[in-house]
Amino acid sequence: MIKVHIDLNLCQSHGECVAIAPDLFQLDENDFISWQEEVDDSRRADLEAAVNTCPMTAIRIEG
Repeated sequence: MIKVHIDLNLCQSHGECVAIAPDLFQLDENDFISWQEEVDDSRRADLEAAVNTCPMTAIRIEG
């Protein structure tokens, strides 16, 4: 399993991660981000794309 962390002090709700993996990242009606904190290894490519696309470098993965 891959652990996903988002630094809420850095995140500005641009939604790039949501566009890449909407089943793993969501923005609510107030633009508050929520995400799956543990993700199967088979989704590594999507997670790495989200990390690389985040303009605020707010997403970090472990594992």
